[in-house]
Amino acid sequence: MGSVNKVILVGNLGRDAELKYTPGGAAVSTLNMATTEVWNDKSGQKQEKTEWHRIVLWGKQAESLQEYLTKGKQIYVEGRLQTRQWDDKDGNKRYTTEIKADRITLLGGGGGGGGGRSMDRGMGQQGGGSDEPPMEPITDDDIPF
Repeated sequence: MGSVNKVILVGNLGRDAELKYTPGGAAVSTLNMATTEVWNDKSGQKQEKTEWHRIVLWGKQAESLQEYLTKGKQIYVEGRLQTRQWDDKDGNKRYTTEIKADRITLLGGGGGGGGGRSMDRGMGQQGGGSDEPPMEPITDDDIPF
């Protein structure tokens, strides 16, 4: 059997997305997203743990969603894990693991604005649009866990 590298996250943006362009002109947006797990411990006290995720969004979707990817906005992300390596200014090898987004859906919570806008990696890559209607917002019944 082959392998699978698939990430699905639902969480809130910790700051506005940052859009930059590579020297070759490719758009790239970075997002910081928080997912929070809440549970009651053995003594019945509410506990909370937040994980932060770095998400990278490329191309037309990075440009198209930029104005909507604002601090506090709840989003659904599909993508894959990617680890990059570089040398820091002291010559030490450094690593970062991030999620390379294939699809982002804006959900209704946080940050205001309209929910339900969705883009996936293939949309608009060749300068053309998609004939498909926008995806409906995700509900708890749609999430596979």
